[in-house]
Amino acid sequence: MWLGQEVQALPRRSEGPRQLSRVTTDELRELCLAKAGAWPDEPWEGDTVAKVGGKLFAFMGASGVGLKCGASREEADEWLVRYPDDAQVMPYNGRSGWNTLRIDGAIPEDELVDAIDASYDTVVAKLPRKDRPHAG
Repeated sequence: MWLGQEVQALPRRSEGPRQLSRVTTDELRELCLAKAGAWPDEPWEGDTVAKVGGKLFAFMGASGVGLKCGASREEADEWLVRYPDDAQVMPYNGRSGWNTLRIDGAIPEDELVDAIDASYDTVVAKLPRKDRPHAG
């Protein structure tokens, strides 16, 4: 999908009532690191990320989270259309479908959680089978 086209609803995994984002950076970190096989890393001084199988799935910042938001840049652009003040293309790896999503803006908390889940699932699916974590 290209900017300017009609935007389809992003997939949602939870069906409860939508709430504006009130998640804190600490809760965001806990959510990312609670995933099977997830661990924190600081590959660059002052930048904390969440990894699984040695691959990044979340950049955990003070006011937002960097996530793989689509299989392509066009798919990730849906976030930019829906939340122009709260989603932006990540520097350096944005062309690969990574966006930064603000946690204190208009993006509902359930959509942030869904985006974290989707980023994690996308990264895990690309890992060699032997490196994939086992849930539970």
